[in-house]
Amino acid sequence: MEANDLNKSGNEEKDLNKIDPSLEEKKGENFSDDTDSTQEEKEAIREEAEPPKETTTGVDEQGDLSEEGGEKEESVETEASPDIHSAATPVNPEKTEGGSEKEEEAKPVLEKIDLSALNREQLVNRLSYINKTFDVPTIRDEVEDIKSLFYKLYNEEVEELKSRFIASGEVEENFAPPQDPFEVEIKELLKDFRYRKAAFMHKLETEKEKNLKAKMEVIESIKNLINRQESLNETFNEFKALQQKFHEIGSIPQNKVRDVWDTYNLHIENFYNYVKINKELRDLDLKKNLVLKTELCEKAEALLDETAVVNSFKTLQKYHDRWREVGPVPKEKKDELWERFKAATTKINQKHQEYFEGLKDQLKENLKQKTDLCEKAEGIVKEEAHSPKEWEEKSKKLIELQQTWKTIGFAPKKDNNAIYERFRTACDKFFENKRVFFKSYKNEQQQHLVLKTQLCEKAEAMKDSTDWRKTTEEFIRIQKEWKQIGPVPRRQSDAVWHRFRTACDAFFDNKSKFFNKIDESQEENLKKKQALIEEIKGFHNLEDNEETFKMLQDYQRKFSEIGHVPFKEKDRVNQEFRSEINKHFDALNMDEYHKNVQKFRNRLENIKHSDHLDDKVSQERHKLLMKLKQLENDIIVWENNIGFFAKGKSSDSLIKDFQHKIENGKRNAKLLQEKIRMLDKLED
Repeated sequence: MEANDLNKSGNEEKDLNKIDPSLEEKKGENFSDDTDSTQEEKEAIREEAEPPKETTTGVDEQGDLSEEGGEKEESVETEASPDIHSAATPVNPEKTEGGSEKEEEAKPVLEKIDLSALNREQLVNRLSYINKTFDVPTIRDEVEDIKSLFYKLYNEEVEELKSRFIASGEVEENFAPPQDPFEVEIKELLKDFRYRKAAFMHKLETEKEKNLKAKMEVIESIKNLINRQESLNETFNEFKALQQKFHEIGSIPQNKVRDVWDTYNLHIENFYNYVKINKELRDLDLKKNLVLKTELCEKAEALLDETAVVNSFKTLQKYHDRWREVGPVPKEKKDELWERFKAATTKINQKHQEYFEGLKDQLKENLKQKTDLCEKAEGIVKEEAHSPKEWEEKSKKLIELQQTWKTIGFAPKKDNNAIYERFRTACDKFFENKRVFFKSYKNEQQQHLVLKTQLCEKAEAMKDSTDWRKTTEEFIRIQKEWKQIGPVPRRQSDAVWHRFRTACDAFFDNKSKFFNKIDESQEENLKKKQALIEEIKGFHNLEDNEETFKMLQDYQRKFSEIGHVPFKEKDRVNQEFRSEINKHFDALNMDEYHKNVQKFRNRLENIKHSDHLDDKVSQERHKLLMKLKQLENDIIVWENNIGFFAKGKSSDSLIKDFQHKIENGKRNAKLLQEKIRMLDKLED
């Protein structure tokens, strides 16, 4: 990831800059709090992470549940089924006591629709409509579906906005989703629904307390039947009416269920014993109960083949509730039937216990894996990064760890929050370090932009220059300087590079056009100089040295006037011309002085048309001056030495030798002075 627009302030950088926003888990795993989650939803989640205490439930001799070791685990009563204790229709707390059946029939019916085909606005409107029109139990499931679908669409839109934001060149951590009016509205509607649901649950609990009182009154009435003086038939009819009334009463508080059923069955048994009802009728009732409890045994045994252990366990609790409701069976079948039901119960409880034991091992393994991810994340935080590319590589590593984290389940409850906070702290530290780096990096980029803009101005000032050599060297220099300067902000990068490149291209295009024309003329010059060399090769010196000398000088003038030849041929053609012309000068009947002068003049013609003229002239002049100085010093020494020789036959030959050296030296000095003069004239 290259450094994008880092203009946003630190206050604008939300939790999206710190961690991947999709990295959210349930209870204790949320990277951002879910304000819409109710306490009941969190408790439901907690059930999944923490297994309930295992118990072995049983039924006493009256057909009731009994505990066989351990603490009884109450079955969880959900809002979707307010009455799980009675086979009668659940009581609706929202129904007014004075409401008639006619008024109930007039209520609108909730028609099911395909929610997945609705957009967010339509989902909000649907929620508003059902929330105002229907009671809580009727719409509870649809409310959850609407909420789930709405936030699915909302999150998809946020991801799309984020993708566009990043594609535009922005940095991902600077993204913050805009406020959505539909999300604000649905939050208010969900809040209103939660208030209604809380009121509904409160009313439901109140109704359960009333039902408890009513059932206890019925039990008390059954108890008092024993002391009645009416006929048996009348008493029995009243007894059946009380039984029907007992079953028609709605649900009661869960913690009172067992005691109420125990008391109820006790007094039912007492009544049967007291009134000594017709044995046939009693046997018929016991046989009916036998059939019902046999079916419950079969259903319980069928649960052993279910793979959903938790669901099987919860279903078993309902079967136990029903077992209590059914009542007694024939005595000869009671123990056999109970042992059968108890055996199935024991096996299901064992599977349930084994499931949560395995879950504990999985939680420990999850903790181990998450600890490993924390160590890796902390290692990434400690690694140093000095460029956007290195930060991008580190970011990818950390995001991969976050994605892996989401695939791992819960850790043990006592460790879950701590390990999450450790991982979250490492992630936050990384993204904070990254933010600080890019803030500093942005300042450096601005400085780089200033330097590159200055180079653009230099390039634009030189682009029309025709001093090809010096300007080319300067362009090469500033191009190297450009490469040494670091990157600039991305949004200015293309523009400033295009500006610099345009100026460079303009100069080199002009230079290319200029030298293309020169190349054509140089090829023609090469042909002319080659023809002139061939002419010189065929030339023969005249008897008149002066005429020959003039013609050779004319050849030199013509060669010089022809102009440049292609660079790769320059040295060869110059050397060939100089060699041929020197042959003719050597053949002239001239003294050595004039020959040397002429040869040097011929050499100067080559120097004059070469590159770096000033440097070559300066080097040649320096070399001649050094020779002249050395020669003058030698002449002085030779002249002084003559004065030391005494006159005599032995010294005359030595004196002549020194005099000859002095004469030659002076001639050579004169030649050197002439060459220096010719160089000075060339510079002028």
